[in-house]
Amino acid sequence: KDPPGPRPLPLLGNLLQLDPRRPHKALCELSKSYGPVFTVYFGIQKVVVLAGYKTVKEALVNNAEEFGDRDITPMFQDMNKGHGILFANGESWKELRRFALTTLRDFGMGKRIAEEKILEECDYLIQGLEKHQGNPVDLTCPLNYATSNIISSIVYGSRFDYDDPRFRNLVSRANETIRINGHPLTHLYNMFPRWFRWIKNRKIILNNVEMTVKDVKDLVKHLKETLNPSVCRGFVDCFLIKKQKEEDSCVKESHFTEQNLVFSVSNLFAAGTDTTATTLRWGLLLMAKYPHIQADKVHEELAKVLGGRQVRVDDRKNLPYADAVIHEIQRVANIIPMSIPHKTNRDVTFHGYLIQKGTTVIPLLASVLNDENEWESPHTFNPHHFLSKEGKFVKRDAFMPFSAGRRACLGESLAKMELFLFFTSLLQRFHFTPPPGVSEEELDLTPAMGF
Repeated sequence: KDPPGPRPLPLLGNLLQLDPRRPHKALCELSKSYGPVFTVYFGIQKVVVLAGYKTVKEALVNNAEEFGDRDITPMFQDMNKGHGILFANGESWKELRRFALTTLRDFGMGKRIAEEKILEECDYLIQGLEKHQGNPVDLTCPLNYATSNIISSIVYGSRFDYDDPRFRNLVSRANETIRINGHPLTHLYNMFPRWFRWIKNRKIILNNVEMTVKDVKDLVKHLKETLNPSVCRGFVDCFLIKKQKEEDSCVKESHFTEQNLVFSVSNLFAAGTDTTATTLRWGLLLMAKYPHIQADKVHEELAKVLGGRQVRVDDRKNLPYADAVIHEIQRVANIIPMSIPHKTNRDVTFHGYLIQKGTTVIPLLASVLNDENEWESPHTFNPHHFLSKEGKFVKRDAFMPFSAGRRACLGESLAKMELFLFFTSLLQRFHFTPPPGVSEEELDLTPAMGF
């Protein structure tokens, strides 16, 4: 039998029961009525929702193969056409993900070389912020540029200047595309592609993709012209060398094509920019919202442990409170509340229900990060979720902002390092407050709307 769920209306499905501004909250509420595995209809599309830590883990980890495919929506298909790493399935995805993981690891993801890149970027970021001399500043662009440069240095082998027009355009297009993809109108197109092909959102996204592909091809062309097969400067070089080897060996149906290179680079750039920068913005907003945590706890611990010296990754073990704050920021920020949809690649019996092959599945990460069975005060910003009674850092099983299983974020270790080094470096140098005339109580923690 199918998982239970609210009765759908003809054509509309359960749309009237889903708040388009906060669909994840509506789904969390529905799970209270229908249990941790339930069915909803987005228009005529059947979707199975998984709610709560134990259920999501059981599906994505214990049944990783069955739930491991990506559901490629019409918009994602329009954007990527099956190329790249994020929105692909089958052998192409397996081989490209394996290659990306190996290459990113070789270029320091989680190693000392990445630490040096991040600390260098911290210096550029701090220098830029110091120029404002304590005046109000919108941190969106500076944080986006800083996090973008980390993935750029790993992908291309070098960073960009913050004033570089091409770099600025790449970053702004990536962020705009991610934002518009979450908009309810875009979701309408995904549900009814024939009826909503004309929407402005789709035109903006496809134009952004076209312009980004052109820029990436130009950057790849330059790297190809200066390529030294014995020295890899970054991901692109490694891909080009692998591509040439397969061509020389006459490998049939190689996945190392120019299209897969361009879209893999675009995927890595967008994913490596927006998520980390958005989490940092949430972190600084929360520090301004809770000045006692910022000043009495984080600043005090940083001063006591580091003095005036530069923070290093190895300091994390001696900064349990700062580490707990960063983890709690990720939990509360909850920046991908509905994950990126999965799809079953075979019929699977789960929790006594039959979920048919090809069914769209939403692992509701919001329900994991706010699971009342796992967190003492899930709806409160509380760093003590990650601290023992003795004040030592404690890992929590239900901490799952990077998802889990086969489709877990492949840049997780890099993102963790960035969050730790950027956050502690900024808090070591600055004190963050609301702009003049705004009190801490007036700071709005309502997230942006959408899917």
